[in-house]
Amino acid sequence: MNPASLIPAPDPLQVPWGWFQVLLSITFLLHLLVMNIMIGWSIIACVNHIFKLPRAEENQLISKKLPFTIAFAINFGVPPLLFLQVLYGHLMYTSSVLMAVFWLSIVLLLLLAYYGAYIYKLQFTRIPGLHSLLTSFIAILFLAIAFFFTNNTSLMVSPESWPRYFDEPNGLLVNFADPTLIPRYLHSVFASVAVGGLALGLYYDWKKRHGDLAADARIIPAMNWFSYATILNFGIGTWYFGGLPTTIRTVTGTASAFTLFFLLSGIGAAILSVIYGLQRRVRQTAFAALAAIICMVAVRELVRRQTLAPWFSTSELQVVPQYSPLLLFLAVFAAGLALVWYMIKLVRPAHNPATNPVDSEVQS
Repeated sequence: MNPASLIPAPDPLQVPWGWFQVLLSITFLLHLLVMNIMIGWSIIACVNHIFKLPRAEENQLISKKLPFTIAFAINFGVPPLLFLQVLYGHLMYTSSVLMAVFWLSIVLLLLLAYYGAYIYKLQFTRIPGLHSLLTSFIAILFLAIAFFFTNNTSLMVSPESWPRYFDEPNGLLVNFADPTLIPRYLHSVFASVAVGGLALGLYYDWKKRHGDLAADARIIPAMNWFSYATILNFGIGTWYFGGLPTTIRTVTGTASAFTLFFLLSGIGAAILSVIYGLQRRVRQTAFAALAAIICMVAVRELVRRQTLAPWFSTSELQVVPQYSPLLLFLAVFAAGLALVWYMIKLVRPAHNPATNPVDSEVQS
């Protein structure tokens, strides 16, 4: 069977595809940062509890902030998912049907993880004996959700795998035929641990600069999470890159040249972030890590376009001009970001360490 015959016809666009591509990349970057913190913190807390590491203040901080990160990750995840559907909806809807059982289970898994996070927060001091079990439960759910998303994005760009549905019409298709599936998934998991550790480092650096003398010692393990997870990710990234098609790994055109440029730039920024991380230079690490993440988001988009090149290109999408919905979205999006920033300011801890509820509870 010719897989091309299974690809549905795409819907027309209201504005040229480039608008949606820019919005997809920007909103995905915002979602990625918060999502990485969410998954990274759940893994860090799980490891701390299982191995009984002396991280009482760190664990309680995560317990108090994890529900917020879940809420932000979900809300920031909606826009890039919508823009992905605008550009690649005919591909993504098909891949979602192929793995329908896993895809639909994400809602249930996310609800269970959300409940677990609130139990971890509200009952932190009452159930210390269950911390290991509870954080393991939360982390496993997040890891499962991450794998299902990775599987969907893999199936979406692999129409050659779609005919397998006729042999397995049960909605349980996993694209193990894709050699990048596992390294892509592990790459995102270790990146989450790294960003989660960096977020803790930034928090303790902020507290240190506002007079908390104990925060300096807490920066060290936080930056170790970032540095060593990033170092391990170099190996996983090499594995991931080796599984890509030869046409992407070699410079055979403009798209490949841009991919190589952003890839090398991202690697350079990541190496710089590790150097800063090992030196405990938190803010410099954050700037370098952000540059690396931006480059890798660009690489992700370029690789997707090149992988789909034999089947589909967004430049082929028909445009029926209608700009008012886009302008309305941009206005609402800007207002939403302003509102989110205001909410972050409301929940931000006070400058005085003595009035910080996390510290006062731990000390008591």
